Amino acid sequence: MNRLLVFAAALSLLFGIWAVGQTAADPLIEGFRLVEVASVADATEQLYGQRSYMNHSMRPLSPTKFAGPAVTVLLKKEEHKDGAPASQGMLTAIDAAPPGSVYVMVLEDGVDYAGIGGLMATAMKYRGLAGAIIDASVRDTPQIRKLQFPVFSRGVAPSTSVNHYRFAGMNVPVTCAGVRVNPGDIISADEDGVVVVPKARAAEILKKAQDLDDTEHRMIPFIEKFRSIKEAVDKFGRI
Repeated sequence: MNRLLVFAAALSLLFGIWAVGQTAADPLIEGFRLVEVASVADATEQLYGQRSYMNHSMRPLSPTKFAGPAVTVLLKKEEHKDGAPASQGMLTAIDAAPPGSVYVMVLEDGVDYAGIGGLMATAMKYRGLAGAIIDASVRDTPQIRKLQFPVFSRGVAPSTSVNHYRFAGMNVPVTCAGVRVNPGDIISADEDGVVVVPKARAAEILKKAQDLDDTEHRMIPFIEKFRSIKEAVDKFGRI
């Protein structure tokens, strides 16, 4: 009987932990994980007349799709001999980032410098980050691909940022690949690119993007059946 009680208590504890994890999930983040990034970009433009997508050069190392709140990091260009301690803040930001967040790192004029490599990507993965957006280059790409950790960057380079950059801020507003990112803004990324969703407008943008997705998905069988994209656009009003 005692064993049965212990087993029941253990099941109850496990279910409680599972339930907490389920209720803790942010429905907005879950929604942006499912919706097409192109629809998010269209939704922001249609609702507010604003561009929300990053420069076309921001590309993933491997096919991926993720979303999460931004943790921002800024490094300023400065030649020095202080070594790694001058960049320590970018590591602190990783260790402080909540699971599910997106590491958004900007290196001033940094396209020829690697902002992160295999060690930082490993730390991000095992801390449960959703992905990384690097406005600079990355290195150790075979290791990062092996990790299967999602990373977007402006390029690939073997260089280091040490002695060339100095940490300038964590969770500060940054301009990443042409788009303003505030801490906590929702980053949504897939193979089409990266969009930034202001947290205050996230619910409205998500609803509009879901509507656009739904319309487009209904257009596909219509086009297949009637073999006319013009008729589909006339009927559904979406292209």
